[in-house]
This record gives sequence, structure tokens and C-alpha cells, in this order.
Amino acid sequence: MADDTSRWGFETRAIHAGQEPDPRTGSVIVPIYATSTFAQDGVGGLRDGGYEYSRSANPTRTALEQALASLEGGRHGLAFASGMAAADVALRSLTRPGDHVILGNDAYGGTFRLLDKVLKLWGVEHTAVDLADLAATRAAVRPTTRVIWAETPTNPLLGITDIAGLATVAAEAGAKLVIDNTFATPYLQSPLGLGADVVLHSTTKYLGGHSDVVGGALITSDDELNDAFAFLRNASGAVPGPFDSWLVLRGAKTLALRMERHSDNAERVVEALTTHPRVTRVYYPGLPDHPGHEIAAKQMRRFGGMVSFAVDGGEQAALDVVSRTKLFTLAESLGGIESLIEHPGKMTHASAAGSPLQVPPDVIRASVGIEDPTDLVQDLLQALD
Repeated sequence: MADDTSRWGFETRAIHAGQEPDPRTGSVIVPIYATSTFAQDGVGGLRDGGYEYSRSANPTRTALEQALASLEGGRHGLAFASGMAAADVALRSLTRPGDHVILGNDAYGGTFRLLDKVLKLWGVEHTAVDLADLAATRAAVRPTTRVIWAETPTNPLLGITDIAGLATVAAEAGAKLVIDNTFATPYLQSPLGLGADVVLHSTTKYLGGHSDVVGGALITSDDELNDAFAFLRNASGAVPGPFDSWLVLRGAKTLALRMERHSDNAERVVEALTTHPRVTRVYYPGLPDHPGHEIAAKQMRRFGGMVSFAVDGGEQAALDVVSRTKLFTLAESLGGIESLIEHPGKMTHASAAGSPLQVPPDVIRASVGIEDPTDLVQDLLQALD
């Protein structure tokens, strides 16, 4: 992170970090450098910026990476073609055959699939554990444990992990702590400042914020880790194009404003759901009776825009509810300005079926957008009734 930006507030960094006016034209918005290659002044004579080929680096992507590093308080940021590409590079860089990974027992289905169906074939073992229980996490550590992988809040049950406590466990084990900060975003939570080694984002979600781009990111202050990630990303080619990078950079400028509205609206939705007779449980860390509420209140600015809830009547009742909403669009993904609703067990987390990470069949996940909150509450109430 550049020294001259570290003193700025979050909102200022989101708009200006890594985004100086273009030196040639004066453009106040970073241009989309739609080029695959760059002219050289003689063999190996790279021009200012050191660009040679857009798989290795591209000026639009560089601006995004500098902005993301600044927002997360890290020295290095790397952008990827998707959140799963970032997860793949992180795990393959941090592990070797015979190594062991600890992940949450409420992890994203795609992360579980990557470990259970891909890296397992490479000889990387994994254990799912309740990461909110630090004693249980410590007990799961093996001599071969190299990574503790955590989401907080988790997807989709909104579990909370004590990042600082988990960082202590990882340090004792000689392992690296990776925090998937997609749900919280850097506006609501700063894992590196709490001891995490690496922060991961699906920039598809809140950072992009408009459901029009797919991307991922890794942020760290560890020079060696960043070099390893950059090498494997370049070798495997999992990079975003300049337009994708520009879209995420554009979205990140308004992240603070959007997260405040997402949080406001989610609180209104939670208030309505907690008193509805058909709702048997609401998963939201802002609720005082949430088991992770006190930790979330300490390590998060607010509690975010994701809400999950269970309904009476089991799986079929949940499927009926998600099919009846009008404003909440039935779709996978999350974090856009529009509200989305889904059935995790049949959709985003289907790959975890039959495993310890299987999502209860009566659970519904909602990504609460920035529409009029009264309209959103009424839509859910009519779908429940």
C-alpha cells in the first residue's frame, strides 16, 4: 500500500488509491487498456511500468490491485479471473502433497469441492471443524497442517470466527491463516489487521457490486506469499481481462455507501423475519442471541447484507418460498445492488450434499439489496404467507 494513501479514510482510498489521473491524457478514470501486448524498446527493454504481456500484468489490473491492497491494508493485491481461481492459486501455492488444510464446517460449497474433489487427488487432506470453537480447531491441527481457511461471516449460515484467536492457533501450528472476506468486505472488516496472512475475495460479489462481472482477489503483506501467488497465477493464466478489472474498480468506489445501505436493509428484513410465525430461525450476526454476536461486534463495523433463515415445513416449504418472491430474484451469487434469494442446499451448496458441510434443507439465503426496504419486507412476507 502506497505510503501517501495510508493516511486517507476508506472512502477516499476507494476512489483514489492506485487511480491517479492518466499521465498522458489526464483522464480522471483509469482507462481500459484493451491490449494483449506492449511495445519494447529493444529486446528486454520494457517501457515505464514494466509491462510486456497482459497475462503477466496490465495497467488497468494494476490499478485495481493497488486499490484492493489499500482497502484491505495490505502491501500486495492480486486480481484473478474468479474467486475460485484465487482460491485455487492460494491453496496450490500453500500446500504440497501430504499437507493438511483445516476449513470451517460451514464453508462455501465451491471451496469444499475444490479441496474434496480436486486437491484431494493431489494428496492434500482436509478436516472440517467448527472454527468458532478455537479449542476444537487447535485439536484438529496436525504436524502437516499448512493452512487454516476461514470465512467470517460464513456462507450460508452466517457463522462468526474470532480472527485474532484463529491467527494465534495458526501461528502456533506454523500454518497460514486465509480469511475469505467476501461477505464482510474490507469496509466492514479488516482481517490482515487482526493477524490473518491472506485475505481472499470473490470480487464478483460486493466489491463489483452490480452483478455484471466475475472476479477474485488475494491480498497479503507477506512478500514471499505474494511472489508465490503471482508466479502461479502467471503460470496458470487465471487472470481477469482489463474490462473485468475496470468493472470491479468502478464498483469498489461506492462500496462504503452500498454496504451501509445493504446493512440498513438487512436489519429491516431481519426484524420482520424474527417475528414471523413461519420462520423457525434467523441467521444474522447482528442479532444479540447469535452465538458470534459479541465477536462480530468487535471485529466488524456493521453486520452486512446477508441474511439466512429457516422455515417450518422443511425443504419443500423453503423451495416454495423462494419461488414466490417478486423483488428478490431467484438466482445464485450475492452482493449486487438487487436483492437475490436462493436455496443453498439445492443451488450454491449442492456439492456439499452428504458431507459434514451439508446445509439444512429448510434454510433460505437472501442477499439483501439496496431497494426500498419496505418493498423488500413486503415481498418476503407475501412469499411466506
